[in-house]
Amino acid sequence: MKNNGPRKRLLALDTSTAVLGVAITEQGELIREINATGERNHSVHLLPIIQEALRASETAPDRLEGIAVGIGPGSYTGTRIAVTAAKTLAWAWNVPVIGISSLHALAWGGYQAASAERDSARPETEWIVPLIDARRGQAYTAVYAAERSAPPRRLAADGIRLMADWVLELKQRIAEAETEGQKPGIIRFVGETSLHGRNEVLEPLFLETEVAVAPYELEGRWVGLLGASGIYRAADDAHDLIPNYTQLSEAEANLRRSREGSLNQP
Repeated sequence: MKNNGPRKRLLALDTSTAVLGVAITEQGELIREINATGERNHSVHLLPIIQEALRASETAPDRLEGIAVGIGPGSYTGTRIAVTAAKTLAWAWNVPVIGISSLHALAWGGYQAASAERDSARPETEWIVPLIDARRGQAYTAVYAAERSAPPRRLAADGIRLMADWVLELKQRIAEAETEGQKPGIIRFVGETSLHGRNEVLEPLFLETEVAVAPYELEGRWVGLLGASGIYRAADDAHDLIPNYTQLSEAEANLRRSREGSLNQP
């Protein structure tokens, strides 16, 4: 039976990166947040941190309106941890669960974290490119248009991309936006930028517009605030929510190749 009593708060979770993010939000405002680093320990620490966030914010499960969870892309194993926990708790507490793009949350958080560097003369529109390392010269990434306080608007889908090709695609997108009078005043790379945000990687963009790089670690609040924004729809059934892996894990890829090889045997 559905619990239809008044609920005002969201529990937000994300374990798609090296940061374990948990937050409690209420009507678009942050109530409590705990962000812990240590990717290999997410499975051990997630439930205790959830319990601590609920206790510290005096949030009983019957006060929750739902659960917002980052579904990736990002760490294959890490993403599964938060999604599995969110689905289990949503079922146990009889609340809806909302799947949120971890890259969208990373983009919004990175944009807001860089606000201290901006002034009133900053461009009306910035492009935000979130980056999560996917190894072999690749990144989980997308591109968003950020406009002051509103959630960033998606311009390209989440995906795993070879950075050399992605930079050239962004260059073409900027040229196309300029012909439409929508050229961004700045393109800002946020997230795991130590590898993919280097000058030699981004150099093709330097003559197109201002380029900025801002290392940023995802904070749980942005998953919760996106969950409250109305951009994302709750799953019809919590069990239907699946992570956005973007690509097969190495084990799954090897298994698929093995099966295909067996099928091709005479």
